[in-house]
Amino acid sequence: MAVDAAAATGSPTSNLSLQDFLRILTSQLSNQDPLKPLDNQEFVTQVAQFTTLEQSRQLNEKIDQLLAVQSVTSSVGLLGKTVDLNLSGVNVTGQVTAISYASGDPRITVTTTSGAFQSGISLSQIVTVR
Repeated sequence: MAVDAAAATGSPTSNLSLQDFLRILTSQLSNQDPLKPLDNQEFVTQVAQFTTLEQSRQLNEKIDQLLAVQSVTSSVGLLGKTVDLNLSGVNVTGQVTAISYASGDPRITVTTTSGAFQSGISLSQIVTVR
């Protein structure tokens, strides 16, 4: 009853913890055929696969945190800058006058050259920064 790495990973949002792995391993050892015990090499391979999976999960969490910090930092640097925006296919030019954070994502407010306010702009809508 070998633990398949693909089955263990599941979807990217699955949370296989160390306790889950130990339960699976204990169950596997308890239910194995006494005439065909688990091969030592297979056992070590499974432990190494789980370790690699856990390290990858932790690395992904750290990268997500780093990207969130970078997004916040870059948005603060936009204050007072003139930007060109793409709003539903229409190009708008204005100055970044405020920043807010919705669910951890920065949203900017731009005062356009005509004096109108465009708020709730995501960073992905910025075409050019001057």
